[in-house]
Amino acid sequence: MTPEEILAIKPKVLTQKQREFYFENGYILLEKLLPDEWIERLRATTDEMVDKSRGVAKSDAVWDLDKGHTRDTPRLRRLSSMNDHHPTYWEYAAGPRSPLPDAIADLVGPDVKFHHSKLNFKWSKGGDEVKWHQDISFWPHTNYSPCTAGTYVFDCTADQGPLGVLPGSHNGPVVDQYNDQGQWVGCMKPEDAAAIDMSKVVYLEGPAGSVTIHNCRTLHYSKANWSETPRPLLLNVYSAANAMPYTYNPLQSRYYGAVVRGKPAQWAYHDPRPCLLPPDWSGGYTSIFALQQEEDWSKERKVAAGGMM
Repeated sequence: MTPEEILAIKPKVLTQKQREFYFENGYILLEKLLPDEWIERLRATTDEMVDKSRGVAKSDAVWDLDKGHTRDTPRLRRLSSMNDHHPTYWEYAAGPRSPLPDAIADLVGPDVKFHHSKLNFKWSKGGDEVKWHQDISFWPHTNYSPCTAGTYVFDCTADQGPLGVLPGSHNGPVVDQYNDQGQWVGCMKPEDAAAIDMSKVVYLEGPAGSVTIHNCRTLHYSKANWSETPRPLLLNVYSAANAMPYTYNPLQSRYYGAVVRGKPAQWAYHDPRPCLLPPDWSGGYTSIFALQQEEDWSKERKVAAGGMM
């Protein structure tokens, strides 16, 4: 559906001004979208996941551990496919009492499909930055309806590395996210990132219960977290039901492709604009943190070769 067609449908959660802002700028911050009940449940669930990580000694397909992680002092970068690991997360991502999928329907149309989820931690005192990138090249689709919803379960302040977005960049080109050696790094080349006018960047700080939503083409990044407080961010990715993925989903889930609002599509919609393709993720995947920091190139070379090395 075009933005005009979506705007002609009565919204469920958002105001018409909020929808228009999203289509013009490629992102929106919904302050305190969640009631206290949801905040408390998501906090308790996240604390439970952190406690569970104490028994994990090294990173794997589920847990991406930060430097210095131990049983006594857990430090995490990511829990992949969080919705698979606790029912509360999936209830929030798709349940009838959750405001999140209704907000997504207001932006992509009434038929909404789930793609994947992750819980990104920026741990205190040095949690990794995320470099400038676009999401869509990690998981290309036949159109550009996919969007990522980030939920702050605790207050997120400027010193914790909130999401920084470049307004209007979703209407610009899809950028190259390979390095000069042809290896996928999942971020812009340093010289391209340096050309961004940082005076135009908007940082999406917000109190607990706030939700950020950004389009899959929107350029974004976040600084390292040097505060005393970790910054867990729940990330759920959705699309219009008529957006079909071109490539293997790097974060597999039992809920992959689930229609969470409306009905399944009978026709695929193809946007004529081209999209950069990633490596073949079917051979394995780590995380955006590991890729952007160029960790474990042997694994990355295996992925790029289709898992044959």
